[in-house]
Amino acid sequence: MSRLFGSVRSRATLGATLVVVAALFVTGAAVLQALRANLTAEAGTQAEGTARAVAAELAARTPYDQLSGLDSKSGPVQVVDEDGNLVAATEDLQWISGTATDQVEARPSSSPSPSPSAPASAPPSAPAREDDDDDDDDDDDDDDDDTEAPRTASTPEAEESAPSLAPGETGRQTTFGSGAATVDDDTADYRFAAVDVRTHDRGLLTVHAGAPLAAEHSAVRTALTVMLIGFPLLAALVAGMTWVVTGRALRPVAGIREEMAAITASEDLTRRVPEPGTHDEIARLARTTNETLAALEASVERQRRFVADASHELRSPIASLRTQLEVAAAHPELLDLDGAVEDTVRLQHLAADLLLLARLDAGERPVDARVDLAALAREEVAGRTGVTVDAEPAEVAGSRGQLGRVLGNLLDNGRRHARETVSVTVRREGDRAVLTVADDGDGVAEADRERIFERFVRLDAARSRDDGGAGLGLAIARDVAVRHGGTLTAGAAPSGGALFTLRLPLAPTT
Repeated sequence: MSRLFGSVRSRATLGATLVVVAALFVTGAAVLQALRANLTAEAGTQAEGTARAVAAELAARTPYDQLSGLDSKSGPVQVVDEDGNLVAATEDLQWISGTATDQVEARPSSSPSPSPSAPASAPPSAPAREDDDDDDDDDDDDDDDDTEAPRTASTPEAEESAPSLAPGETGRQTTFGSGAATVDDDTADYRFAAVDVRTHDRGLLTVHAGAPLAAEHSAVRTALTVMLIGFPLLAALVAGMTWVVTGRALRPVAGIREEMAAITASEDLTRRVPEPGTHDEIARLARTTNETLAALEASVERQRRFVADASHELRSPIASLRTQLEVAAAHPELLDLDGAVEDTVRLQHLAADLLLLARLDAGERPVDARVDLAALAREEVAGRTGVTVDAEPAEVAGSRGQLGRVLGNLLDNGRRHARETVSVTVRREGDRAVLTVADDGDGVAEADRERIFERFVRLDAARSRDDGGAGLGLAIARDVAVRHGGTLTAGAAPSGGALFTLRLPLAPTT
């Protein structure tokens, strides 16, 4: 299972599918709820229309047996008096729930008798029930006690609205409820509406009318069936499309991985990963990977040249020293002691330069100390002939030893090429300390002002190796300057010679 969902493609497909399933579930529930509410409200409106139509007929003194709304095709209808007695009901009503009473047969009313001008309002069976003996009356009372409390004018809602109704007036408030009823052996769910009406001769009556909820149930069942079938298919479709699209999107990544694996196995840094022709994140990843490979190739090539140049530079003093020692071993009187010492010192300096370059390449950070460039310049110039100093205090943060090495290398370079003098200045420019070293020699051609900072580079091919050094001094100086957050550039001095400018950030004030 962990391997199955260990890929980006699998996780993306699973995540998209879960999001879609959740969205479909919430949307489906909302749609079903809205559909049920709308259809229920529509049924309630239909029931209210029937109830108000019956109430209007009652307000017009229509006898119970002539009410048009009591047809079984119109849905269940009950007319209840103030005492909770059912005084009229739909034909063939066999059972009902959800209204004020579950009575299905009309009972005698205690309301006043209708006026002579109006037809008798009691159902035909009412007089016969008046002839029942006391035992039957007791049984009726017991039945009334067992039934649900009817919603009539005696309920709190009716008590609030009844006094405001005049004879012949129908109440404005409609009470809704849900229930079920059996009419002509057909049981169904209904939405009931209850409306109060004040009659002229029969007191306050409540009309309960129901509208079937079959359409609501059918629509909800149909929608639910469609959702149960369609939603899984839609989720499967989304999962399949996500799997295909993600696979196509990640196909270049597989190509990049395979090429990187081949480069690692072959150690051929000249190879590059394929770059897709798109402008998305994967294309940028491929370009960045190729840039990294190019930088790595250049670094390895520099390292190879460095090793080759270092070997070449070390070979000369070592060979010279070995020759002198071999000659001295065979002919002690021919030993050139001064030359041996000079070669040894040169070899020592070269080894120190190589070690410092290696430390700089390894990313060694300079020591965070405060160094006064003016004082450092005076110390480095001391003992050197033909060098002048014009310096103002300027403190920088860094390694005193490494910064001294920079200044020493610049002074050695200037002294080798100067005709007479080398000048050193230190000044402050904004948030930078600027140190310059200028000579009055032939200067550096503009095309070579960057090349001289490369390792083992000599511009004067005719210059002897002993006078020219190994070509590492300026390269070391620039690397140290960069490690200290500064720059080192070459230019033309006012006297026509070379001008080297070192810029370093000033140390923060305490």
